Amino acid sequence: MTISQHNPPLTGKERKDLKILALFTSVYCRAHHSDRERLPVGDGSDGLPEIRRYAVCPECREFLLYAIERRLRCPLNPKPLCKHCPVHCYRPGHREKVREIMRYSGKALILRGRLDLLWHYLF
Repeated sequence: MTISQHNPPLTGKERKDLKILALFTSVYCRAHHSDRERLPVGDGSDGLPEIRRYAVCPECREFLLYAIERRLRCPLNPKPLCKHCPVHCYRPGHREKVREIMRYSGKALILRGRLDLLWHYLF
């Protein structure tokens, strides 16, 4: 599934969640996979042009596209934060990977002055 196949159109919350996910994955990838070829996450035709500016290695791109698909298929409405969610939608290994990415990138961005992410990190 691609983002363009998602029906109905993306809500503001979905767009924000996906943009944060792409940002966090990009920060993590830059710190941990700097020697790899970097690819754009999207091409702008996927209904979420703002994520195309983030570049990640092929491994992180594959993970990110999987995570985006899982986020768009979330059956809960309203969607809770993943860390408080009673439904575990990631396959084994991916849940730990997203925790690792969020933990590393959240701290890195807060230390760089992104205090707006502090609320998301703590709650």
